[in-house]
Amino acid sequence: MSLRDVRFILPVVVVLAAAVRIRFRLRRRSAGRPGAARAARTPRAPRQPRPRRLPGFGPFSSDVGLVAAREIRERLRGRIFRIGTVIMLAVVAGAIIIPVLTKSTPQPQRVGVVGSLAAPLHAVVVASAKTNGTTVQFVPEPDQKAANDAVRSGNIDLAIVNGQNIVVDKPIDANDSSGTAQLAMNLGVAAAVQAAHLTPAQSAALAGAKPLPVSSLQPGAAKKKVHPTSLIGVILIFVMLTQYNTWTLIGVMEEKASRVIEVLLAAVRPIQLLTGKVLGIGLVAFAQAFLIVAVALTLSAAVGSSLLHGTGPLVVVSTLVWLVLGYSFYCWVYAAAGSLAQRQDQVQSLAFPLSIPIIFGYIISLTAAASGSPSALIKVLAYLPPTAPFAMPVLVGFGAITWWEFLASVAISILGTIAVARLATSIYTRAILRTGRRVRIREVVSRTAG
Repeated sequence: MSLRDVRFILPVVVVLAAAVRIRFRLRRRSAGRPGAARAARTPRAPRQPRPRRLPGFGPFSSDVGLVAAREIRERLRGRIFRIGTVIMLAVVAGAIIIPVLTKSTPQPQRVGVVGSLAAPLHAVVVASAKTNGTTVQFVPEPDQKAANDAVRSGNIDLAIVNGQNIVVDKPIDANDSSGTAQLAMNLGVAAAVQAAHLTPAQSAALAGAKPLPVSSLQPGAAKKKVHPTSLIGVILIFVMLTQYNTWTLIGVMEEKASRVIEVLLAAVRPIQLLTGKVLGIGLVAFAQAFLIVAVALTLSAAVGSSLLHGTGPLVVVSTLVWLVLGYSFYCWVYAAAGSLAQRQDQVQSLAFPLSIPIIFGYIISLTAAASGSPSALIKVLAYLPPTAPFAMPVLVGFGAITWWEFLASVAISILGTIAVARLATSIYTRAILRTGRRVRIREVVSRTAG
C-alpha cells in the first residue's frame, strides 16, 4: 500500500471513529434520563406489513377497480363464458340468416283459359294478381273437361271458361277473402260493365270508384304493433340477467366456501370487494350484450333480413340502458344471497325466489307485446325497478312513452338500486364470514335493524 493510499484512508477512519464515539455518548445520556430505563426495557412493536394490493392496471388501479379487473379476467378466461358467447352468437346468426335462406319467392298463379278472354277481363286478372303480390301465367285449355282435369291435378290454380265461369278445386265460402274470391268478384264487375256497353270513360270512372269515407261516433281502439327489436331486446335482457346474476351468486358462495374471502378481505374492505365484484361482472355482461347487438345489426344489414329492419337508435339504446339498470338492481340482491349460502346445493333454493320478479316481468311484457296494445298493467310495471327492465323496452317499441316518462322510470330505478345496494351491502358484511351453516336472512336483517 502506498503512502498516498494511507493519506486517503486515514481521514476516513478518523471520521468514522468520531461518529461512533458521539453516538455512544448520546445513548448514555438518554439512558440517564427519567423513564429512559423503562423505555429501554419495553420492546419495540414490530412493524406491521402493508396489505398486499391486488394486481391492477390503468383505470383499475383503485381497490374497487382492482377487484373489478380480477373479476373481468376470471370471467373472460372461463370456458363457460366463451362457449356461451359462441352459442348466443350462433343462435342470433341463425335467427337472422335462416329466414332469409328459406324465404320462398311467390310462384306465378297459373290460370287456365277455355275459349276467348276479352281484353278487359284479361286486364282484371292481371291487376288482381298484382294486388296479391303475384304474377299470372295464362294456360290455354282445349275444353272444359281438360280444364277440370288440370285443376283437379294441380297443374293450374283455376280456370276461366269463356269469361263467364271460374272453376276451382275447393268450394269458396261467401265470406272468403282469398285472392280467388276477389278475382271472381272483379271478373263479375268487369263482365257486368262489358255487358252494359258502357263507354271507355264510364268504364274508367267505374273502375276508379272508391268507397265513401266512414266516420264513427266512438273512437276506435288503435292496435299497435311492437317493434321486433324491442321484443328481441326483452328476451336478451331476460337471458343476460338470469345468467350473470346467477354468476354473481355462485361466485360469492364459492369464495365463502373455499375461504378465499378471508384472504381478499385482508386486502380490501367488504364494500370495496362487493362493489368491485358486481362492477366487473356487469362490465363483462354489457360487453357481451353490446357484441351480440352489434353482430345482429351488422349481419341483418349484410344479408338483407327484415327481422331488424327499421331499427332505430332509440330502441337499441333503450335495450342497453335497461340491461345495465336491470343488472345494477338485481346484482346486489344476488350477491347478498350468495353470502348467505354455504354449499352448492343451497344456490337453487336461494336463486328461485329472487328470480320470481324477473320471470313475472318477462312473461307480462311478452304478453303485452303479443296483444298489440300496452295495457294498464304494463304501464304500471314500467315504473317499478324489479319489472321496469322488461316493461319499459316494450313501451318504447310501441312508441307509447314520452321522454320524460322514460327518464322518470330511470330515476326511480336508480333510487331503488341505491336503497337495495345499501341493504345488500349490510347483509353481505355481516354474513360473508359466518361459516359452518347457511345463514338465515332474518338473523342478518334483525341484526342489521338492531
